[in-house]
Amino acid sequence: MTYHVCFVCTGNICRSPMAESVFSARVAEAGLDDQVVVDSAGTGGWHVGNPADPRTVAVLEENGYGGDHAARQFEASWFADLDLVVALDRGHLKALRRLAPTARDAEKVRLLRSYDPAAGDDLDVPDPYYGGMEGFVECLEMVEAASEGLLVAVREQVEGRAA
Repeated sequence: MTYHVCFVCTGNICRSPMAESVFSARVAEAGLDDQVVVDSAGTGGWHVGNPADPRTVAVLEENGYGGDHAARQFEASWFADLDLVVALDRGHLKALRRLAPTARDAEKVRLLRSYDPAAGDDLDVPDPYYGGMEGFVECLEMVEAASEGLLVAVREQVEGRAA
């Protein structure tokens, strides 16, 4: 059985596709790509069908990441098939927990930076959309830092299923 992780931001063109790309790479490096499915979505539908923001693509490519992307909007019905829903900021966390059909589904929602011990209480990944390239670089750094801890947590869940 596969373990399914979905990253969620607002429009699914900046932060969540970046997190999807980085975490997919970490999963592949760990040899778990046959056991873990990684994707992303947005809380809103403004950009459905659009590719990732060109600045997201540029920062990812400059750092050795890739992946095609088409934005989509998160749907409550997806909770049944997801093991972990990773919100990029507290606004997304609240929106997703309100959208969750059950309390058990709401418990699946976590903040990405909660997996980075160095983040402290600053658990939001700022939205780089309205800024320059430095915001996208900062976003990537936050995503990479949290991805290490997230991989540990997901590996524990995957291995726990096999036991």
